[in-house]
Amino acid sequence: MTISLSHQKSLPPLKKILVVGNGGRENSLAWALSRCSGIEQVWVTPGNGGTNDHLDCIRLGIEATEIQALLETCQSNQVDLVVIGPEAPLAAGLADELRAAGQTVFGPNANGAQLEASKSWAKNLLQEAGIPTAKYWDVSNEKEALEVVEELQQPLVVKADGLASGKGVAVPDTIDATKKAIQEAFKGKFGAAGTQLVLEERLNGPEISVFALCDGKQLVLLPPAQDHKRLKEGDQGPNTGGMGAYAPAPLLSREELNEVKRLILEPTVTALQKKGIEYRGVIYAGLMLTNSGPKVIEFNCRFGDPECQTLMPLLGPELAQVLQACAHGCLELAPELSIHSGCSACVVAAASGYPEAPRYGDLVSVELQTGQSIQLFQAGTKRDQNGSLFTAGGRVLSIVAQGKNFDEAFTNAYQGLEKVHFDGITYRRDIGNQVRQS
Repeated sequence: MTISLSHQKSLPPLKKILVVGNGGRENSLAWALSRCSGIEQVWVTPGNGGTNDHLDCIRLGIEATEIQALLETCQSNQVDLVVIGPEAPLAAGLADELRAAGQTVFGPNANGAQLEASKSWAKNLLQEAGIPTAKYWDVSNEKEALEVVEELQQPLVVKADGLASGKGVAVPDTIDATKKAIQEAFKGKFGAAGTQLVLEERLNGPEISVFALCDGKQLVLLPPAQDHKRLKEGDQGPNTGGMGAYAPAPLLSREELNEVKRLILEPTVTALQKKGIEYRGVIYAGLMLTNSGPKVIEFNCRFGDPECQTLMPLLGPELAQVLQACAHGCLELAPELSIHSGCSACVVAAASGYPEAPRYGDLVSVELQTGQSIQLFQAGTKRDQNGSLFTAGGRVLSIVAQGKNFDEAFTNAYQGLEKVHFDGITYRRDIGNQVRQS
């Protein structure tokens, strides 16, 4: 069932929102949406230990796979808008199920979520649409993959075709390392996501994340962001889900961002439409700015994490209505989304042993007073029956701060992080090094 308001002149009332997910992304989304004009209540499910810390936000314990319970919650609470945060439930068709039952949903159907759920599908879409991206090779077994490497005689990026929680990529520096990455992938390093691989030529240049809110036809661009994937300072160590981010990334001017919209994002929406896909949600383009122009590294079908956390404080009180308009397929009815001036910085605090074997159950102490220019967004946390807070995931929380420049924003974020304590706390001290002057 597709709900459209193309014949209407205004959006329906929007007071109650359900956010699906339990990470820092969803924690920051709930915080931002609860601050929007006219919003009375935001539920988050399954949520985390910090959900109820935000005004007008309530945690529910329903998992994204419990479709009937989610539907009953939406109906009994008269939810006006459902915002689905993570990629896994989108790929599994949660948006399809909710829309079929008459719910208004921000997040693509399963067919649109293939942008992220299958690297091969997305690369084929890019190729068909003539959108700039790296050369690639689809391979379904180790022998086939090693033959490609032997023929090309160069290191290649090794990507799991399916969803791997942001950790399904290896970027080897040598041919031998490429072969080893391929062998490890087919031995199960990426789980079921790696039963098929995409091999890509290596591109050179800085990376940037560009987010667009889409109603199936039109787009609203958000400030570009840049994240830090590696665990250790100096971009060393294993890939993670993300150890920090900042926005707006100065790598793209307003004119260059509009060029990305024209050359990459709009053709992507057109290509999806040609496949009969009305994409209503976030299109997240991970780009590399090469000497020959921006090229798509990968697409995601949801907000990035931790980019979402650093972006939310920059977005104005119209955000909820803009997401609602996207969900209804009528962005023309939405108010213009205001963007606050200044800079936003995010630093992630992870558990001991992250990402390979994070330790759970450490007591978390928070002495930070949040406010207009500093926020705490929780992710891998839970509370016991006495209300005490414990680690319960790899990335535990993030401190986000704003300032008139990046030096001020990151100084505020790191000072805030000093007021958060748990055994084994792990974080990078060089987040934002590209834009900090000191």
